[in-house]
Amino acid sequence: MKSTLCVVVFCSVLAAYYIYIPLPHTISEPWKLMMLDATFRGVQHLGNLAHSLGLSHHIKVLNFAVTFFGMLSPTSSEGVRVTDTVFDGVQVRVFEATRGSDSELKRSVVYIHGGGWALGSARIQSYDYLCRKMAEDLNAVVVSVDYRLAPEVHFPEQYNDAYLGTKHFLLPEVLAKYSVDPNRVAVSGDSAGGNLAAAVSQQLALDSSVTNKPKLQSLIYPVLQALDFNTPSYQQNRDVPILYRPLMIKFWLEYLNGDPSFIHSLLVNNHTSLDLSQVATSREKVNWTLLLPSTLKKHYKPVVQATGTPKVIQEVPALLDVRAAPLIADEDVLKLLPQTYVLTCEHDVLRDDGIMYARRLEQAGIRVTHDHYEDGFHGCMIFGIWPTYFSVGIRTMHNYIKWLDQNL
Repeated sequence: MKSTLCVVVFCSVLAAYYIYIPLPHTISEPWKLMMLDATFRGVQHLGNLAHSLGLSHHIKVLNFAVTFFGMLSPTSSEGVRVTDTVFDGVQVRVFEATRGSDSELKRSVVYIHGGGWALGSARIQSYDYLCRKMAEDLNAVVVSVDYRLAPEVHFPEQYNDAYLGTKHFLLPEVLAKYSVDPNRVAVSGDSAGGNLAAAVSQQLALDSSVTNKPKLQSLIYPVLQALDFNTPSYQQNRDVPILYRPLMIKFWLEYLNGDPSFIHSLLVNNHTSLDLSQVATSREKVNWTLLLPSTLKKHYKPVVQATGTPKVIQEVPALLDVRAAPLIADEDVLKLLPQTYVLTCEHDVLRDDGIMYARRLEQAGIRVTHDHYEDGFHGCMIFGIWPTYFSVGIRTMHNYIKWLDQNL
């Protein structure tokens, strides 16, 4: 009996040690986040073990855990008709609100899910719930793009899928088929999906063959650049779950098919050093000392190397491709974009990506709504449903849909 008690106590202490991490006091429901993060870290460790043993790619293990229990068939409800179909070779799930007459033109949102270009699906519970809720609350047609993922494909295939699927939906005959008002379409996404939504919006603005342009773009804690991994938010939140700084860099390298050994070079900004002339123009477009307010700069200093590692840019040129990094787009392109909503979270390494993009859009004359959450963390919006129910997740989802309702 005594030995059993000792084992129980030991295991409890070990579990508490693994679960507990120090978190900012302003973050939403810290103990719940610790539990979520411990689960996520545990799966990552299993994935790394499987990868090192040659059993499976670590990303595949992580994605299996993310999707295994949450994949849903296209199930319609009283207020929303749900179907899976293909737009120009791209898998999509369509949510059609059934309220109103068949002849009534509806609003529409093209939604691109997050997951580091490697995880998730339009068919998992969190995104099925979000898109179903948008369709019902907005009385709209929501198209959720199920783009292909790394490691099976790399850049630019995820972007190509998102663009082709969106462009196909914007065809006049397709909009008419779904009874969508061509003047009331938004492009939206979260995290890596926000990256794809921003890149898709830029290309749609430039594509003269697209006659129906989006009215809005709405970006939820988007990842928008890979040139500076030492912005104030990267420095401040480097150890804040669930998106740690090294993990974000791993996702970037997997997406761009870069050598994993480049992680350290990217961590210290060796890939954007002053001696690399081809980076100079793009580096200025992510200059947070000019784009962020003083309240966010705080005591943080720019990390700029005099000499760096030219091999990184040589082998991963997509780091400078605007389709991968929409924040480095020229102002002439930004001027063509629609009204924009940007949601950011204080406890997120990507906070400054979103804020800098909002600022550059404003400088280009675009009307921008910036919605910031002091208690938010990366990914919080999709954790506003069962089984997590983070209060900040519920608030972000509510306010995001409210903005769409007021502006679309």
